[in-house]
Amino acid sequence: MKTAKPLKQLKLSVPAQDTPISSFLTASGTFHDGDLLLNQKGLRLISEENDSLPSETKEIDLQFSLEDLETIKVIGKGSGGVVQLVRHKWVGTLFALKVIQMNIQEDIRKQIVQELKINQASQCPHVVVCYHSFYHNGAISLVLEYMDRGSLVDVIGQLKTILEPYLAVVCKQVLQGLVYLHHERHVIHRDIKPSNLLVNHKGEVKITDFGVSAMLASSMGQRDTFVGTYNYMAPERISGSTYDYKSDIWSLGMVILECAIGRFPYIQSEDQQARPSFYELLEAIVSSPPPSAPADQFSPEFCSFVSACIQKDPRDRSSALDLLSHPFIKKFEDKDIDLGILVGSLEPPVNFPR
Repeated sequence: MKTAKPLKQLKLSVPAQDTPISSFLTASGTFHDGDLLLNQKGLRLISEENDSLPSETKEIDLQFSLEDLETIKVIGKGSGGVVQLVRHKWVGTLFALKVIQMNIQEDIRKQIVQELKINQASQCPHVVVCYHSFYHNGAISLVLEYMDRGSLVDVIGQLKTILEPYLAVVCKQVLQGLVYLHHERHVIHRDIKPSNLLVNHKGEVKITDFGVSAMLASSMGQRDTFVGTYNYMAPERISGSTYDYKSDIWSLGMVILECAIGRFPYIQSEDQQARPSFYELLEAIVSSPPPSAPADQFSPEFCSFVSACIQKDPRDRSSALDLLSHPFIKKFEDKDIDLGILVGSLEPPVNFPR
């Protein structure tokens, strides 16, 4: 009988106890944090120079309210709430409505405030658009762009694997989104994984979430989501070391390799009996050599790209800006690869009534 190898003790971040959300609410039912005010009417940001202006001058001009949206069906469930497919009652436009319950601790609240501010200011075509946000009855609701082909989870669920030319298109768009987050917004995403990379029928790939879902999951004890989040986490984050923008690059490399080989890179077989336990997986990410793309199945450019992302030492990883010039990305830039044709032929993840 094979004796189990003793596992090293890993230092994992454990969230603190919940902080009452009531300390951040005003008497009028407004969620107030620093320069951010959010209520049933929507969101507004207050800066020092315009704080003395009348509220009606500072208020963002919203085109609709939550009452103008009708729910079609739930398209996602997370630890903090649900994501619904909704339709504007009068014009028929589809949106994804993400509802976040706010009974959470302070560090999670700060991340949500950060996401709201990023969404409010975002002008990047590779970040999911947040059209409006509301606070009502103890929950924040985000009215998001609806990506009608779901996430990369839905895409690889149907295709099993994605060929290199299409992966190059996916990579380029995600990298452009990361360059925006890292260099313009100075934000580490913290939760790059297949379910946070959304796709539409035009072949556009966009980043969503900015780490909020991962933090909500671990704070509320949702083990399945917790495990899924840690699968793509860089070794330095799992071990509790300091980390920077390069942690997102590790996660991107893991996602792209998974899309190429059709399974999570640290799992050698789809046999459920052969799958490592949660802590064995974390131990492998921290202590074992990093996975790589099989050289006999993929081009040297692709293998090099994956290697540039999945380096144990973050100092050895390329930045998002550098990776945009990688030979793997450049190899297909003039080939007119249409990702829209590929994903447009797939079944939508949600079949809604016309």
